[in-house]
Amino acid sequence: MPLYDSIGKQYTKTRVPDPRIVQKIIDLLNLPQGSIIADIGAGTGGYSQALAHQGFSVYAIEPSSVMRKQASEHPQIKWLTGYAEALPLPDKSVDGVISILTIHHFSDLEKSFQEMHRIIKGGAIILLSFDIRFAQKIWLYDYFPWLWEDALKFLPVNEITNLIEKNTQRIIEVIPLMLPYDLSDLFAAAAWRRPELYLQPEVRAGISSFALGNPNLIESGVKSLAADLSSGEWDKKYGEIRQLTEIDVGYRFFKASIAN
Repeated sequence: MPLYDSIGKQYTKTRVPDPRIVQKIIDLLNLPQGSIIADIGAGTGGYSQALAHQGFSVYAIEPSSVMRKQASEHPQIKWLTGYAEALPLPDKSVDGVISILTIHHFSDLEKSFQEMHRIIKGGAIILLSFDIRFAQKIWLYDYFPWLWEDALKFLPVNEITNLIEKNTQRIIEVIPLMLPYDLSDLFAAAAWRRPELYLQPEVRAGISSFALGNPNLIESGVKSLAADLSSGEWDKKYGEIRQLTEIDVGYRFFKASIAN
Protein backbone atom coordinates (compact mmCIF):
# COMPACT_ATOMS: atom_id res chain seq x y z
CA MET A 1 0.00 0.00 0.00
CA PRO A 2 1.41 3.44 -0.90
CA LEU A 3 2.58 5.36 2.18
CA TYR A 4 0.20 8.27 1.67
CA ASP A 5 -2.85 5.98 1.60
CA SER A 6 -2.40 5.89 5.37
CA ILE A 7 -0.92 9.31 6.23
CA GLY A 8 -2.32 11.62 3.55
CA LYS A 9 -6.03 11.70 4.40
CA GLN A 10 -6.26 15.45 5.22
CA TYR A 11 -3.37 16.64 3.10
CA THR A 12 -5.16 19.40 1.22
CA LYS A 13 -5.98 21.30 4.43
CA THR A 14 -2.41 22.24 5.31
CA ARG A 15 -0.36 21.60 2.17
CA VAL A 16 -1.51 24.56 0.10
CA PRO A 17 0.98 25.41 -2.69
CA ASP A 18 2.83 28.61 -1.95
CA PRO A 19 2.73 31.07 -4.87
CA ARG A 20 6.42 31.99 -4.39
CA ILE A 21 7.46 28.36 -4.73
CA VAL A 22 5.16 28.00 -7.75
CA GLN A 23 6.78 31.03 -9.39
CA LYS A 24 10.26 29.68 -8.66
CA ILE A 25 9.33 26.35 -10.30
CA ILE A 26 8.01 28.18 -13.38
CA ASP A 27 11.15 30.33 -13.57
CA LEU A 28 13.38 27.26 -13.33
CA LEU A 29 11.38 25.32 -15.93
CA ASN A 30 11.68 28.29 -18.31
CA LEU A 31 9.07 26.89 -20.71
CA PRO A 32 6.31 28.61 -22.69
CA GLN A 33 2.66 28.30 -21.72
CA GLY A 34 1.08 25.22 -23.22
CA SER A 35 4.14 23.09 -22.47
CA ILE A 36 3.51 19.63 -21.01
CA ILE A 37 4.85 19.04 -17.49
CA ALA A 38 5.03 15.74 -15.60
CA ASP A 39 4.54 16.17 -11.83
CA ILE A 40 6.08 13.09 -10.22
CA GLY A 41 4.62 12.22 -6.82
CA ALA A 42 1.92 14.83 -7.36
CA GLY A 43 0.14 14.10 -4.08
CA THR A 44 -3.22 15.87 -4.05
CA GLY A 45 -2.19 17.88 -7.08
CA GLY A 46 -1.54 21.26 -5.49
CA TYR A 47 1.47 22.14 -7.61
CA SER A 48 -0.08 20.49 -10.69
CA GLN A 49 -3.11 22.77 -10.24
CA ALA A 50 -0.91 25.84 -9.81
CA LEU A 51 0.95 25.06 -13.06
CA ALA A 52 -2.30 24.34 -14.89
CA HIS A 53 -3.69 27.71 -13.74
CA GLN A 54 -0.61 29.31 -15.32
CA GLY A 55 -1.35 27.76 -18.71
CA PHE A 56 0.63 24.50 -18.61
CA SER A 57 -0.68 21.01 -19.35
CA VAL A 58 0.19 18.55 -16.59
CA TYR A 59 0.45 14.82 -16.16
CA ALA A 60 -0.01 14.33 -12.39
CA ILE A 61 1.54 10.99 -11.44
CA GLU A 62 0.73 9.64 -7.98
CA PRO A 63 0.53 6.08 -6.55
CA SER A 64 -1.81 6.84 -3.62
CA SER A 65 -5.54 6.65 -4.33
CA VAL A 66 -6.21 8.53 -1.07
CA MET A 67 -4.17 11.46 -2.37
CA ARG A 68 -5.63 11.36 -5.88
CA LYS A 69 -9.21 11.39 -4.54
CA GLN A 70 -8.55 14.71 -2.78
CA ALA A 71 -7.52 16.41 -6.01
CA SER A 72 -9.71 19.00 -7.71
CA GLU A 73 -10.57 18.48 -11.37
CA HIS A 74 -8.85 20.68 -13.93
CA PRO A 75 -9.14 20.37 -17.72
CA GLN A 76 -5.36 20.82 -18.12
CA ILE A 77 -4.45 18.02 -15.68
CA LYS A 78 -4.47 14.32 -16.53
CA TRP A 79 -4.07 12.02 -13.52
CA LEU A 80 -2.04 8.81 -13.86
CA THR A 81 -1.46 6.09 -11.30
CA GLY A 82 2.21 5.25 -11.10
CA TYR A 83 5.53 5.26 -9.32
CA ALA A 84 8.63 7.30 -10.12
CA GLU A 85 10.55 4.09 -10.83
CA ALA A 86 8.16 3.10 -13.66
CA LEU A 87 6.51 6.21 -15.07
CA PRO A 88 3.38 5.49 -17.14
CA LEU A 89 4.42 7.78 -20.01
CA PRO A 90 6.12 7.20 -23.37
CA ASP A 91 9.68 8.26 -24.16
CA LYS A 92 10.15 11.99 -24.82
CA SER A 93 6.48 12.77 -24.16
CA VAL A 94 6.82 15.83 -21.87
CA ASP A 95 8.60 19.18 -22.01
CA GLY A 96 9.54 19.40 -18.33
CA VAL A 97 9.49 17.37 -15.12
CA ILE A 98 8.93 18.48 -11.53
CA SER A 99 9.07 16.51 -8.29
CA ILE A 100 8.46 18.58 -5.17
CA LEU A 101 9.57 17.25 -1.74
CA THR A 102 9.10 13.66 -2.85
CA ILE A 103 12.42 11.99 -3.70
CA HIS A 104 13.00 10.85 -0.09
CA HIS A 105 9.98 8.57 -0.57
CA PHE A 106 11.24 6.92 -3.77
CA SER A 107 12.41 3.33 -3.42
CA ASP A 108 15.05 3.50 -6.19
CA LEU A 109 16.46 6.95 -6.95
CA GLU A 110 18.67 5.78 -9.82
CA LYS A 111 15.73 4.21 -11.62
CA SER A 112 13.55 7.27 -10.86
CA PHE A 113 16.08 9.68 -12.39
CA GLN A 114 16.49 7.41 -15.43
CA GLU A 115 12.72 7.42 -15.88
CA MET A 116 12.48 11.22 -15.59
CA HIS A 117 15.18 11.55 -18.25
CA ARG A 118 13.45 8.98 -20.47
CA ILE A 119 10.09 10.78 -20.62
CA ILE A 120 11.42 14.31 -21.18
CA LYS A 121 12.36 15.99 -24.46
CA GLY A 122 14.88 18.82 -24.06
CA GLY A 123 13.57 20.70 -21.03
CA ALA A 124 14.66 20.72 -17.42
CA ILE A 125 14.01 18.35 -14.53
CA ILE A 126 13.22 20.39 -11.38
CA LEU A 127 13.39 18.75 -7.96
CA LEU A 128 12.89 20.22 -4.50
CA SER A 129 14.56 18.35 -1.66
CA PHE A 130 16.08 18.95 1.76
CA ASP A 131 19.56 18.59 3.25
CA ILE A 132 19.73 19.25 6.98
CA ARG A 133 23.50 19.64 6.73
CA PHE A 134 22.82 23.13 5.34
CA ALA A 135 20.29 24.00 8.04
CA GLN A 136 20.51 26.16 11.11
CA LYS A 137 19.56 24.04 14.12
CA ILE A 138 16.46 26.05 14.93
CA TRP A 139 14.21 25.70 18.00
CA LEU A 140 12.05 23.02 16.33
CA TYR A 141 14.77 20.43 16.91
CA ASP A 142 14.98 21.23 20.63
CA TYR A 143 11.38 20.07 21.09
CA PHE A 144 11.50 17.31 18.48
CA PRO A 145 15.16 16.18 18.39
CA TRP A 146 14.26 13.01 16.51
CA LEU A 147 13.33 15.22 13.51
CA TRP A 148 17.01 16.15 13.20
CA GLU A 149 18.05 12.50 13.35
CA ASP A 150 15.39 11.56 10.79
CA ALA A 151 16.50 14.34 8.46
CA LEU A 152 20.06 13.05 8.48
CA LYS A 153 18.70 10.03 6.57
CA PHE A 154 17.99 12.33 3.60
CA LEU A 155 20.74 12.07 1.01
CA PRO A 156 23.22 14.97 1.03
CA VAL A 157 23.02 17.45 -1.85
CA ASN A 158 26.27 16.22 -3.42
CA GLU A 159 25.04 12.61 -3.47
CA ILE A 160 21.75 13.61 -5.10
CA THR A 161 23.68 15.69 -7.64
CA ASN A 162 26.00 12.76 -8.42
CA LEU A 163 23.05 10.37 -8.83
CA ILE A 164 21.24 12.71 -11.22
CA GLU A 165 24.40 13.31 -13.27
CA LYS A 166 25.22 9.61 -13.44
CA ASN A 167 21.71 8.57 -14.53
CA THR A 168 20.79 11.45 -16.86
CA GLN A 169 24.13 12.90 -18.09
CA ARG A 170 22.63 16.31 -17.34
CA ILE A 171 24.21 19.43 -15.86
CA ILE A 172 22.97 20.13 -12.33
CA GLU A 173 22.40 23.51 -10.73
CA VAL A 174 21.57 23.65 -7.00
CA ILE A 175 19.54 26.64 -5.82
CA PRO A 176 18.78 27.37 -2.13
CA LEU A 177 15.13 27.95 -1.22
CA MET A 178 14.92 30.55 1.52
CA LEU A 179 11.75 29.91 3.52
CA PRO A 180 9.54 32.98 4.05
CA TYR A 181 7.89 33.31 7.45
CA ASP A 182 4.35 32.98 6.05
CA LEU A 183 4.47 29.93 3.77
CA SER A 184 1.10 28.42 2.89
CA ASP A 185 2.56 24.96 2.17
CA LEU A 186 3.16 23.65 5.70
CA PHE A 187 5.92 21.10 5.12
CA ALA A 188 8.28 20.16 7.95
CA ALA A 189 10.09 23.42 8.73
CA ALA A 190 7.64 25.82 7.03
CA ALA A 191 6.20 27.16 10.30
CA TRP A 192 9.62 28.08 11.67
CA ARG A 193 8.31 31.49 12.87
CA ARG A 194 4.87 30.19 13.91
CA PRO A 195 5.54 27.63 16.64
CA GLU A 196 1.89 27.43 17.65
CA LEU A 197 1.07 25.72 14.34
CA TYR A 198 2.98 22.60 15.43
CA LEU A 199 0.44 22.18 18.25
CA GLN A 200 -2.26 21.51 15.65
CA PRO A 201 -2.76 17.80 14.85
CA GLU A 202 -3.86 18.54 11.28
CA VAL A 203 -0.62 20.45 10.60
CA ARG A 204 1.48 17.58 11.94
CA ALA A 205 -0.60 15.07 9.95
CA GLY A 206 0.44 16.80 6.71
CA ILE A 207 4.16 16.36 7.49
CA SER A 208 5.39 12.84 6.78
CA SER A 209 8.08 12.89 9.49
CA PHE A 210 5.43 13.67 12.11
CA ALA A 211 2.82 11.35 10.60
CA LEU A 212 5.31 8.46 10.73
CA GLY A 213 7.00 9.48 14.00
CA ASN A 214 6.84 7.86 17.43
CA PRO A 215 3.55 9.10 18.98
CA ASN A 216 5.04 9.22 22.49
CA LEU A 217 7.97 11.40 21.40
CA ILE A 218 5.62 13.66 19.47
CA GLU A 219 3.24 14.02 22.41
CA SER A 220 6.12 14.84 24.74
CA GLY A 221 7.44 17.53 22.37
CA VAL A 222 3.99 19.03 21.82
CA LYS A 223 3.33 19.23 25.58
CA SER A 224 6.67 20.88 26.20
CA LEU A 225 6.17 23.37 23.34
CA ALA A 226 2.63 24.20 24.49
CA ALA A 227 3.84 24.81 28.05
CA ASP A 228 6.70 27.05 26.91
CA LEU A 229 4.47 29.07 24.60
CA SER A 230 1.92 29.49 27.37
CA SER A 231 4.47 30.57 29.99
CA GLY A 232 6.42 32.88 27.69
CA GLU A 233 9.52 30.68 27.97
CA TRP A 234 9.56 30.03 24.22
CA ASP A 235 9.69 33.75 23.44
CA LYS A 236 12.37 34.28 26.06
CA LYS A 237 14.55 31.58 24.49
CA TYR A 238 13.76 31.89 20.80
CA GLY A 239 11.73 35.09 20.31
CA GLU A 240 14.48 36.73 18.24
CA ILE A 241 13.53 34.44 15.34
CA ARG A 242 10.28 36.39 15.04
CA GLN A 243 12.34 39.34 13.74
CA LEU A 244 13.47 37.35 10.66
CA THR A 245 11.48 37.36 7.42
CA GLU A 246 13.18 34.36 5.77
CA ILE A 247 15.57 31.61 6.76
CA ASP A 248 17.72 28.90 5.19
CA VAL A 249 16.90 25.57 6.80
CA GLY A 250 18.31 23.28 4.13
CA TYR A 251 15.74 23.23 1.31
CA ARG A 252 17.30 23.05 -2.15
CA PHE A 253 16.05 23.07 -5.74
CA PHE A 254 17.89 20.95 -8.29
CA LYS A 255 17.71 21.93 -11.95
CA ALA A 256 18.96 19.22 -14.30
CA SER A 257 19.49 20.51 -17.85
CA ILE A 258 20.89 19.03 -21.03
CA ALA A 259 24.30 20.48 -21.92
CA ASN A 260 24.15 22.83 -24.90
